[in-house]
Formats: sequence, structure tokens, C-alpha cells
Amino acid sequence: MVRELHATSSPWIPSGLGTRMHWGAALQPSPLISLRQCNTVLDHAVDDLTISVQAGLSLTDLQAVLAEQNQWLPIDWPWGSSHQPTTAGTVGGLVARGLTGGLRHRHLGVRDQIIGIGLIRSDGVEAHAGGRVVKNVAGYDLMRLLCGSWGSLALISELTLRVQPIRPARALLNLKGDLDALEAWRAEVVASTLTLELLNWQQDPIQGLGIQAGIASVSDAAVTDQLNRLESLAESHRLKAERHPWDGPLPPPAARPTDAGDQGSQQWLLRISLPPSQAQALFSSRETQALRDWHWHLAAGAGCGDAWSDQASTRAQVQALRRRVEALGGRLSVLIQPASQPPEETLPAWTDAPSRPLIEAVKRQFDPRLQLSRGRLPGVAKPVTIA
Repeated sequence: MVRELHATSSPWIPSGLGTRMHWGAALQPSPLISLRQCNTVLDHAVDDLTISVQAGLSLTDLQAVLAEQNQWLPIDWPWGSSHQPTTAGTVGGLVARGLTGGLRHRHLGVRDQIIGIGLIRSDGVEAHAGGRVVKNVAGYDLMRLLCGSWGSLALISELTLRVQPIRPARALLNLKGDLDALEAWRAEVVASTLTLELLNWQQDPIQGLGIQAGIASVSDAAVTDQLNRLESLAESHRLKAERHPWDGPLPPPAARPTDAGDQGSQQWLLRISLPPSQAQALFSSRETQALRDWHWHLAAGAGCGDAWSDQASTRAQVQALRRRVEALGGRLSVLIQPASQPPEETLPAWTDAPSRPLIEAVKRQFDPRLQLSRGRLPGVAKPVTIA
């Protein structure tokens, strides 16, 4: 099918379950090639802590298969997911977006979990990179290039991922207090020898601003020891700390919106990435203060996360926030914005990255006829398209 589309230079869109096709830059209407039926576990090397799957496997099903062997894939659920198989999307879609959350503090990002990848190029040629062992030979890292490409370079068909054993003991610690004190506590924790599972800035209109820390280990004693050290540090900064239980290896449902992947349920969803030390400046800025009734969830150790609202904030407010994030050395992507806006008021999903010429050169190498995901190229505000 792909070879036939290439022969006629016809556009098409790589897809999994299609749960987040409305995210990011608007796509030109084109046929979807979906891998929803390609959802098989190809190989699970339990002792080697790796698993190979077809890219159409849902993230929910993957985690269920791993849980049978007391293992898990240490990546955050996509924003707006519940525990239903259709809301989290596919593993291939997760890699194509390349978005990470609070678990990056200990486990790094999505791309760091990939040790092998299979893809179908725009001309229908299949290709593979990496392998099924953690120690692959050195060479061109095609896995990292495809991660975060948003379907603009190829159709991801297979993935080999590294997994982790589930640590049985875990707990959460929520901290509240002055912003300066929270930042001082965060900086000290990041520089310490503590091995937190996650560390997140959280803010919402009801609870206000705070930090949530997650600890996981092989024993309750080890978790308790780390909690005591974190609480002692919080007391020195005059912060209020509360312990909470934490069931399962994934971040608790309260740490993310539920069933918000639906196109009509949210007005705005922004993806923010900036130096971790600049989060304090972002939260205290007048641009952030002007966005009332917004929710914020940023990885405190990595500086990446989401901001969302179901209120009709103005385009000018979001644009001002983008300028502030960029002034702080970061980037802001607009994943969802009000559908009622006229086209001339629509904000670009991405601004032009400094590496735009390189991005466009890579695009031409992978997709010379510009067939894939027309209208969408990460790091390019207005990608070149063919009418």
C-alpha cells in the first residue's frame, strides 16, 4: 500500500489508534495508514529485561503483559489518559510524539527506553536499527531520530524496549510553602544522592502550587529512610510535607487529568520544556499569573511538562507565555487550542527551531516527495507542503 502511494506521490498519515491526531499542527486531509491491528508481542526476554512489540500495541496492554512478570515500562501515561486501552494510545504513537514526564527524573525519557526500531519509509522500504539486546553496536542512532518526529519521517512498525522490575515499596510526599523555599528544596534534592522515582511541580486553581516527590525501592525501610531525609530537608526550609500512599509503579491518577484526550474537552494544552532551574521564574512571571484557572504539571528535575485549561484564555495570553518561556531558554508547543478560533488567530504548534535547516534536510532525505503528515513538522512553524 505504501509503495502504491509513493508511486503516485499521494500524501498519507501514519497512525495508531488515532487518539491524538488532533494534537499539534493541523494535518492536511489525507488517508490514514493505521497499525491498530498490528498489536502483537513479538518477544519478551524476561531475564534480559527487554520486550519487542508491534507498534500498534496499546500502552495499556503492554503494561498488562509486563505486569504478569512483575515488570513495567518506566514512562508516563500520555496526557489525558485513563486506564482504558483506547485512551493511552499505542506504543508507536507514544514514541512518535516523544513526550516525557516526571518519571524522567530517574528513568530518563521515552527515547532512552528504545533499543531497537522497525520502520516503513515513505517509499515502502522496510528498515531496522538497533537490536534486541541492551548493548548495541555503535553507529547512527535512528531510534532517537524517529522519537519525537510526529509521523513526519516514517511509519514506526516495531519497537524493542528496555523494561524495569517493579519495586514493591513506594510512597509519595507532597510539599507546600513559599515558592522560593520550594525551589531551594528542589535544588538541594536534585543535587543530593537521593534516588527519587519522580519529582514534579504541580499547580491547580484549588490546591495552588507545590511539589510532589515519589520514592520507590525494594524495601519499606529504604523508602522510610528517604522520606525522613526529605521531610527533614523540608523542615529546614519551613515547608509543609505530607506523606501519601502510592499503589502501583505508575504516577497516581490524581497527578494527571482523566479522559481529557477527547478533542472537545479542553480549550488549551501546552507542552513546555525549559531549564529546570528556570521553573521558579516561570511560575512567578506575570504571564503565568495572568492565566487563571490553569493546571500545571512540570518535571522538577527535567524541566518538561504540560499546562492545560478548559477556559477560553486569549491567544495573546498564550503567545505572551511562549515568549516568556523562550526568554528563559525553553520551548513551548501548542498541542491543543480552541477549535472556534478563526484560522488567522491560530498559533503555530511549533516556532522555528534554531536547527530548522537541518530538520528540513532530514525530512527531504526520508520523505523527498513530502507525502507524510503534510502540515506537521516539529521545529518548523510552517513546513513546506505540496498542493
